Order: sequence, then structure tokens, then C-alpha cells
Amino acid sequence: MRTSDRVYEVLREEILEGILEPGVPLAEIEQSARLGVSRTPLREALGRLQSDGLVTLKGARGLIVSELSPQDVTELFEIREALEVKAARLAALHRDRARFEDLRDEIRRSGEMLAVDPSRRAFYEQTSRMDAAIDEAAANPFLIAALRGVRAHMARIRRLSSDDAERLSSATQEHLMIIDAIIEGSETMAAYATELHLHRSLASITKSLNVPPADAPPSLADHRSRKRIH
Repeated sequence: MRTSDRVYEVLREEILEGILEPGVPLAEIEQSARLGVSRTPLREALGRLQSDGLVTLKGARGLIVSELSPQDVTELFEIREALEVKAARLAALHRDRARFEDLRDEIRRSGEMLAVDPSRRAFYEQTSRMDAAIDEAAANPFLIAALRGVRAHMARIRRLSSDDAERLSSATQEHLMIIDAIIEGSETMAAYATELHLHRSLASITKSLNVPPADAPPSLADHRSRKRIH
């Protein structure tokens, strides 16, 4: 792996995990010293992160970790809906029935773990596997690439929102509705179930973040919770 690739992966993970919080400056001298690399590969990595929308140029402050606003949340869900609804439709057309039946059983088990797993690790790992299975069944590399970018930002939003066991339990049932529709090969129901899930997720996240009124500062950077919601 090239040095710039390694630096990119490290910084990207730190941003998604919330180690590097929204608004944090990414000065080249400090970051190159911290990561033990020269400034050339660091610049390449920062350029890629800027293209991803995870890093932005902020006047005299230079490059910073991109901040998130209530408008960003809404707009990301608009894009997410367009992409994930299409992916669910394609998955229903091309699915491997046996694989999704196995996935359904896994989702049920991860839902049962919510009561005894405060970290919610099993839930989020299962969600990632579900996304991967739908992406593979959709079999559209351009769609998958677009979804990867959106999901990176969604991971950050989840870490800025609060954890809600009741919401996660409902999300499990919504995931099962999506999988059932895909197993049956129903494009219409897969699309509907996905739309329903995303609508409820957006409502929950908006409530959790306590979105400020229109005349208040838009940044959500002060929400420092490390917990997630789906």
C-alpha cells in the first residue's frame, strides 16, 4: 500500500469514528509529524478526503474536518433515499434467495442482542453486512460507489446522534421488511420498505440531535456523543 493510501485510510477512519471531530483543523506540519510521514503523501490523502467531502477549506484556518449542519442531514437523506431505494429494487430482481434467507436469520439474532449489548456492535456489524449483500445483489458498481460516499457521511451523523434502544429495535423490524421483500423478489415492496425505514431514521436522528431553530447557528459540532443510530 502506498504511503498516501495508508494516510488516507487512517485519517478517513479517524473522521468517521469521531476521533477527528467536525471543525478540527488539519495543519500539514502537525499531521505529518503525528502520522510520521512527509507532507507530500499527506497532501495527496487530504486531497482525496476533500473530494469525499470529509475535509473542507475554511478560510484562514486552512483545511478542517467538514462540519455538519441540519441542512446537511436532510440533504444526505434525500440522496440516500434515491440510491438505497434503487439498490433495493435491483437486489429484489437479482437476489440470491438463499443468501438473503440466511441474512434474515442473522438480523433476527442481532436484534435479540440489543438488550444485552450496550455497544450495539452486533447491530451495526449486521447492518453493514446487510448493506454489502444488497450492494452485491444490485450489481451496479456506479451505484455502489455513490452509496459508499453517502454512507461515510451517515456514519458521522450517527456518531453525533444519541443511541435509542427502542429505535434500534424498530429499525431491526424495518430491516426484516426490506429483506423479506427482496427474498420474495418484490421490487415495489423492497422500495416501500426502504423508504419507510429511511423516513423513520431521519425523524429519529433529527429529534435526537435537537435540531436548532432557523436563526440559531447551524453547526452540529457541539453534539459530542459517540453513540450511533440507524
